[in-house]
Amino acid sequence: MRVAEFRHATALALSLLLAACGGDQQDAAPSQARSAAGPELIPVADADWARHGNGYGEERFSPLNQINADNVDQLGLAWYLDLDTNRGQEATPIVIDGVIYISTAWSKVFALDAVSGRELWRFDPQVDRSRAALGCCGPVSRGVAVENGKVFLATYDGRLMALDAASGKVLWQELTIDLSKPYTITGAPRVVENRVIIGNGGAEFGVRGYVSAYDADSGELAWRFYTVPGDPSRPFENPILEKAAQTWTGEWWEIGGGGTAWDSFAYDPELGLLYIGVGNGSPWNPAVRSPGGGDNLFLSSIVAVKAATGEYAWHYQTTPGDAWDYTATQHLILTDLEIDGQTRKVILQAPKNGFFYVLDRETGEFLSGEPFIGINWASHIDPESGRPVVNPEAEYWKTGQPALVIPGFYGAHNWHPMSYSPDTGLVYIPALELGYPYAAEPEFELRQQAPNLGVDLAVGTLPDDPAVIQAFKDQTRGHLAAWDPVARKEVWRHQYAGPWNGGALSTGGNLVFQGSAAGFFHAFDATSGKALWEFPAQTGIVAAPSAFARDGVQYVAVMAGWGGTFPLLMGDLALVSGEVINRSRLLVFKLGGEVELPAPDMSRSQMADLSEVELDPAVVAQGAATYTNYCVGCHGSRAVGGGVVPDLRYSAFLQVPDGWLNVVIGGALKDRGMAAFDGVLNESDAEAIRAYVIDRNQYAQRTGDTSRLGR
Repeated sequence: MRVAEFRHATALALSLLLAACGGDQQDAAPSQARSAAGPELIPVADADWARHGNGYGEERFSPLNQINADNVDQLGLAWYLDLDTNRGQEATPIVIDGVIYISTAWSKVFALDAVSGRELWRFDPQVDRSRAALGCCGPVSRGVAVENGKVFLATYDGRLMALDAASGKVLWQELTIDLSKPYTITGAPRVVENRVIIGNGGAEFGVRGYVSAYDADSGELAWRFYTVPGDPSRPFENPILEKAAQTWTGEWWEIGGGGTAWDSFAYDPELGLLYIGVGNGSPWNPAVRSPGGGDNLFLSSIVAVKAATGEYAWHYQTTPGDAWDYTATQHLILTDLEIDGQTRKVILQAPKNGFFYVLDRETGEFLSGEPFIGINWASHIDPESGRPVVNPEAEYWKTGQPALVIPGFYGAHNWHPMSYSPDTGLVYIPALELGYPYAAEPEFELRQQAPNLGVDLAVGTLPDDPAVIQAFKDQTRGHLAAWDPVARKEVWRHQYAGPWNGGALSTGGNLVFQGSAAGFFHAFDATSGKALWEFPAQTGIVAAPSAFARDGVQYVAVMAGWGGTFPLLMGDLALVSGEVINRSRLLVFKLGGEVELPAPDMSRSQMADLSEVELDPAVVAQGAATYTNYCVGCHGSRAVGGGVVPDLRYSAFLQVPDGWLNVVIGGALKDRGMAAFDGVLNESDAEAIRAYVIDRNQYAQRTGDTSRLGR
């Protein structure tokens, strides 16, 4: 079957399969926070949100109940702060002693009075914006850690910094990566046993993952744990890596191996164990990465190490030999559950592969694993071995045929944190429902400043067929699932129009808070799932909220700002929840809050009509292939923007060939995040990309899709 035919058939098949399964702009100027007084409230004791998940166990539960299921309809905006970076906002606000600490896109940090929103200080680490092209998902930051008067920040370009919590002054900084390699950091650091823990990203671009621990006082490296083995002809950094190397074949170290720990950690102080969520392989295609097969440890695994030394304790691999980007970097939760009449210390995870796992966190023993969405890559997990039973048709690298796999590489659950309520015993999961057609890249080519996946991305590009595109949109969905980890079943769900909805927070008020891709902040009854309240945020919310109390008043805070890999890569296909753009803000709510957001700018831009420009079909085809390999990750499928970075079809440079070359090759906009591709692409490549984007402009003229909000 030809690629075009498969793409068309895939989109229609995806619609049926999903149904069957049930399944950067210019920085804006910052503004002062706005606030207004509310009514007198029944006082509550002061309460902080002092750690990323509100505790070492990362439950993301607040016992506060002044805001509850009976009065949440009185919740209103207490104050807000416009942010000066219009990229995805993913941080969880940290609140200590009446001060909110947030990080924003480009790794900026703000300290704010938690009651009034008054800015206390801000810090800009001056991230090298040209490195934006080395990350899969935008220059985002998921937060800071605050401990003993220090704010710890991990920057997108690989630095770990300690700032004075009172002033924002730099106390120390360390470079944690090799800048000659395409590493980035988007995750939030954690502090355990006076050590700052940080991982990194870059598996799609060809790096080797590791986790580092630095002394919180001095910044000195305490230990480093590599998550995949290196060149076996050299001494292994850790004895366990010698055993891990036996699960690899070929020369994986030459192309990185992957296994980056780019997001999730949890810590058990009683056991002294740090739990690491490990990511996907580099490349995705295991026939390229490890041609002789093997489990490829520790890809897509939960690894437990001793927090004091980094010494290996145990591991559990969720997806042996991962071939679909099924990371296990998703949120880890530690709690105690009664299972079969016995109280067990457990670790909970709902990784990308679609199974909800319950493991013994002392030993790594597999206790249970059930699908929390409809999946087709595996039938079940063998209870004896703890290994998934894989559907042979999903093994595209073996069959030589494309395979429509559910979930796709976005996963059944991505980085958006889930929450566990000890009151209800339920886990609240921001779930995704979409598949992807995997096919082996005909001839793998190692590229610079581009993803090296070993899969043919052209197969996943939808054709210009309105019916096919609409079918895709209709069946690209998301929901909030309330999951019982003991009964191993879904209790309730709230269905959304589309995926990529925000992280969750549960509270002692029998509430679950979550933002949506459609631009609303929601509150649900934690027991029943009944929708109780919503607030129009004017932008998609992908971050997770936090809750705190100060001076007798409970607050809920959330970062708002559409972004991340889904809108960047999918373009307008990511706007299935509605036409949203990025309007970055910190929003803080309380009962009786009366502040209103200013009316958004709803003006529309008209693209220049380039329908009379003559194009060579061969050049357009060359440009389409080059665009797919190098540009699609930021500028979107079919060169259509997804509400975060400017839509290329509107670019004035399309009419100025020299200007286009100066941007793509010369780096004229590198200070705004558009890297120079000099030495990677040549002028012919750049001109072909321009021709392809003009072709997309012409298609928009033919279909009448020439007006876009905020462009």
